[in-house]
Amino acid sequence: MNRLPNHWRMLSAAALTLVLGACADRDPTGPSADAGAPSFNEVSAQAFNGNIRIGVVPTATTVTLGSAAGWTITDKGNGATLLSGVGGVQATVTLQAGSVSVTRYRLQVMCGTAAAVNAKKAQAEALGHATMTEVIPACTRLYLGDFASNAAFGVRNTYRNQVIAQGLAASDAFWKLVTTTTGITQYKVTAGSQTALSNGAVGFTSSDGLVTIGTARYRGVAEVRRNSAGTLAGINEVHIEDYLYGVVPRELPPTVWPELEALKAQAVAARTYALSGLGKRAADGYDLLPTTSDQVYGGYNAEHPLSTQAVDETRAVVATHEGKLIAALFSSTSGGVTANNEDVYNSAPIAYLRGVRDRQHGNSEHVLDEIRRSPNANSLRGKKNGDFESDWSRYHRWSFEWTAEEISQVVSLYAGQDVGRVTAINVLERSNSGRVKTIEYVTEAGTFYDTKDHIRTSLKYINASGTPTSLLSTLFIIEPVIDRKTGEVAGFEAFGGGWGHGVGLCQTGAVGMAEKGATYDEILKHYYQGIDLATWY
Repeated sequence: MNRLPNHWRMLSAAALTLVLGACADRDPTGPSADAGAPSFNEVSAQAFNGNIRIGVVPTATTVTLGSAAGWTITDKGNGATLLSGVGGVQATVTLQAGSVSVTRYRLQVMCGTAAAVNAKKAQAEALGHATMTEVIPACTRLYLGDFASNAAFGVRNTYRNQVIAQGLAASDAFWKLVTTTTGITQYKVTAGSQTALSNGAVGFTSSDGLVTIGTARYRGVAEVRRNSAGTLAGINEVHIEDYLYGVVPRELPPTVWPELEALKAQAVAARTYALSGLGKRAADGYDLLPTTSDQVYGGYNAEHPLSTQAVDETRAVVATHEGKLIAALFSSTSGGVTANNEDVYNSAPIAYLRGVRDRQHGNSEHVLDEIRRSPNANSLRGKKNGDFESDWSRYHRWSFEWTAEEISQVVSLYAGQDVGRVTAINVLERSNSGRVKTIEYVTEAGTFYDTKDHIRTSLKYINASGTPTSLLSTLFIIEPVIDRKTGEVAGFEAFGGGWGHGVGLCQTGAVGMAEKGATYDEILKHYYQGIDLATWY
């Protein structure tokens, strides 16, 4: 996302594209109470093996795998080798429906009318019993229980007596081996003229330690498995330090911000965030996404020597509070002051996520006063007055203006209906940092409200292509534009600062601190109040 330094006009088109895609704002559900963070002792309980799993292709009908070197594909369920190949030959994985027959012991308790069976079935399920019905010409059979075909007689007899005692069966209830055929998921793997089927997830390893998933290269290994949506996920399993090689240059590009101490601070924050997120998306077969929903991860091709140095020089270092990993939230630009977590998310206050001024020296002037005093965003960039971020972020100050038609479109989109004219937009509550906590939109169709960070979604601006886009931050002043001839509201304009939720580490502020001589631990302890740095593994 757009974080451009003073020299941005000199960047090439390719470099500009990199900048525009980097350092994006976190989009978490919101930090939970600090008590939920993992502790040191929990690392061994999780059997952490040093690796993290990233859903680099979260959902697809086909996943392509490859390598520049020799490769092997295995069935991860049983470890069997499925296919092998040479560099340059790609493999594709798709889902293929199959079937399997399973034979289980089930207790037949009645054979009666559909109505009678359904009544008994509901009674049994209410008591927690597994049920199964089978329709035959003479009646509908009801089975209770679900036991393996080699289950001991004593175990089955105890269950039978329990069912009889509960009035769900009579003494003539008997055990029966029942065979059922159900659909299963198989993975079809194709490489050139070779084809194989796998009942387990598909694993892909390369002799040079680099794999291609889709169109991108990654360190570590690849895996393809079914996700919770029933489609395929392409997963990169990689050592967490190697993972950070591909995260730090995407979150804070060293080609634009070559401040080593800032990159080291970013590395520690990203490592802490990743470790806290282990298992976050386990239902889909991986830990984190490679996007701003978690952390931006570019894989092998994103790596840069300077950010790799930052990762190596902070190896295993994490931020903790009272022996637990912190919720290491970070965003692009604070606008002059960071936010308390509870002012942005619906969560209890967290001691280390307190709002702090983003400058070296004291200044009693409130950020909103600065915004009011200097409403012209174009004139607020280039002075080294002690602010850490103002020389490094295009969005330290910004402004946007909506026409009457545009603001009607934006509020209608939020309200889910045509609201007609928007006659007023009122800030009802602000946090201590100046961020808007409650806002109201007064329209011809009624009054609508929004709160906290979601306001960025409801109060969208119209970008250059005419698309409504989330507002950069909630640190803003909004005022009506009055038509001098008619006295009516002709639109609205906002003057604001910052990009992102503003909680925790400010990335461009970290660059400014590093430029002024701060070390990475000083940067982290400025933005995360009262933390400790520790070696995690």
